[in-house]
Amino acid sequence: MIDAYHLRAYLLLLGTTWCWGLNAIFSKLAVGEISPMQLVTFRWLGVVILLAVFARENIVRDWPILRRHLPYLCLMGSCGFTAFNALFYVAAHHTSAINIGILQGSIPVYVLLASWLIWRHQITRLQSLGVIVTLLGVIIVASGGDWNALQSLSVNRGDLFMLIACFLYAAYSIGLSRKPNVSALGLFAIMATVAWLVSIPVVAIETYQQGWHTPSLTGWTIALLTTLLPSLVAQTFFIKGVTMIGPGRASIFVNLVPVLASIMAVVFLQESFKAHHAVSLTLVLGGIWLSEAGRAKQAR
Repeated sequence: MIDAYHLRAYLLLLGTTWCWGLNAIFSKLAVGEISPMQLVTFRWLGVVILLAVFARENIVRDWPILRRHLPYLCLMGSCGFTAFNALFYVAAHHTSAINIGILQGSIPVYVLLASWLIWRHQITRLQSLGVIVTLLGVIIVASGGDWNALQSLSVNRGDLFMLIACFLYAAYSIGLSRKPNVSALGLFAIMATVAWLVSIPVVAIETYQQGWHTPSLTGWTIALLTTLLPSLVAQTFFIKGVTMIGPGRASIFVNLVPVLASIMAVVFLQESFKAHHAVSLTLVLGGIWLSEAGRAKQAR
């Protein structure tokens, strides 16, 4: 029986994965409408503006503590927000969606292994099995259920970018467990500000190399939606979820992202739903259940 505390954490993390799944849809719709680095910069600028208006009290109240942890927060915002998103969008120009889907599923593996290496957190057999099962589900949905697609995978520059991006986000997830004792909004506001500031030279480099292309009306709309959902809502929910149940258990929910993205692609992009989607969803949910069962056994 799931208690109210853990149910709330699970709902927060499900909301997080839903928003991140939507981000995949927005990324497809953004092609030709707004450049990748413009999208990164404008989404974090939008978050900073919203937080300055609605989270001012949290920031002012938490500032004495936040100020003492600014180097840590700068590193977190740069790695988890700016660098991850920039590498993710750049990787999409050099590798296939199959590769990106599979590699993104490696984030929980990084988190669990790093937690074991750094803090000697025990990994039970059920938790290990849960990671394997969820990764299998990710591989199936990312490959479209086609074994030949998996056999033809090749390592390229995009794969390397995606691996680095996953490692950075795993490091960010682990770092959240050592965050200062402040509100989620106050913490997020500082890291979002850092993410926006760091993104400015990145978009400047892109502009220098490719020229400035003003986003279309659709591009601006996508930037607004990514500001509200994948950035503001998802990151706030994720911070709260990690705080409640820890980075190792929270990161396993990341494997839901490619599954939910596939389902929403059916709804919003009229892509067909196939048998491998159902198989993948079953495996990912089953893997999460195994990981949680392993956690419960370890607690006992």
